[in-house]
Amino acid sequence: MARRKRTSSSLFRKRAQKVGLPPGTLVHVGEKKTEKVVVRVVFYDAEGAELRELDSLGECTWLEREGLKAWIDVQGLHDVALIEKIGQCFGLHALLLEDVVDTNQRPKLEDYGTHTYVVLRNLKYDRPKGLVISEQVSLAISSGLVLSFQEGAEDLFSQVRERLLAGKGKIRQMGPDYLLYCLIDNIVDNYFPLLEHMGEELEELEEAILSSPAPQSVSQVHRLRREMLTVRKALFPLREVLGGLVRGESAHVGEAVRPFLRDVYDHTVEVMDTLETYRDMAAAMIDVYLSSVNNRLNEIMKFLTMISTIFIPLTFIAGIYGMNFEFMPELKWQWGYPAALGLMAAISGFMLWYFKRKGWL
Repeated sequence: MARRKRTSSSLFRKRAQKVGLPPGTLVHVGEKKTEKVVVRVVFYDAEGAELRELDSLGECTWLEREGLKAWIDVQGLHDVALIEKIGQCFGLHALLLEDVVDTNQRPKLEDYGTHTYVVLRNLKYDRPKGLVISEQVSLAISSGLVLSFQEGAEDLFSQVRERLLAGKGKIRQMGPDYLLYCLIDNIVDNYFPLLEHMGEELEELEEAILSSPAPQSVSQVHRLRREMLTVRKALFPLREVLGGLVRGESAHVGEAVRPFLRDVYDHTVEVMDTLETYRDMAAAMIDVYLSSVNNRLNEIMKFLTMISTIFIPLTFIAGIYGMNFEFMPELKWQWGYPAALGLMAAISGFMLWYFKRKGWL
């Protein structure tokens, strides 16, 4: 927890550096998650595809090839000079670039005329730590070009790139808007394993609470609910983003791709419904824990009450024969002690039989 707190403080310190700066000033906000920024360029058409992996762009003129579509993928956002260079090469709006390097953006859709900009959140579940890791993914599309900016060290689009290079599916035959759909679909598909992990942990917690409720289980439930809130913050705005693309709010997304985007929208709704179900289950677990603790307390109180009820007449008998009056008739009786013990045992046995008959035991 202390590590996360330091990270948050660092984030706010970096955001404070932007105070007073003009709009469009590039300041990287977030963690440096890659040591080296990697730029992957894929040129493709219906006949084939070519991949280049670069450390820097150099001159931008070679990036424009007549008749070819291009996908520029940037992994690592801390090199502000490189991001600015990419913006100059492709005429990206300054505010778009500012959002790319500010990794605290919520999912959104922005239309800058020559480019359409989409922000997504990639979510991963670190099960040993029980934390949801949220990383920003930015996508920009224009005529014949798609740009993607990944914050994390893991290459999220490796499978899409392999399909493109191998010529599988429709990516080569379709336009850049279909590639944009494939990248968005790849991000949304990663939400399902995340929910599976959270569902498994919920089941384990439910079994633990039902079998042996403990305060540690409640702490885990509260922690899991906080992580679900992180997931919800990434999912809830995403529906608006996909809805805008489906409704045709971007001139760079054609009619042929909208059915595919509607499918991704349906997946997002499915993920959101599953998340809401898990949130309800987590909230119900708190009630189950409280009910289990109360039931256990009631059982303990019931047991102690029965013990007290059995000992009340025994204490009464012992109190009578402990008064030590001189003229008590049984004080000098030879069988007085065993008779008193026998009477106590008989009363105890009768009360136990009566409690069992009433169903109280």
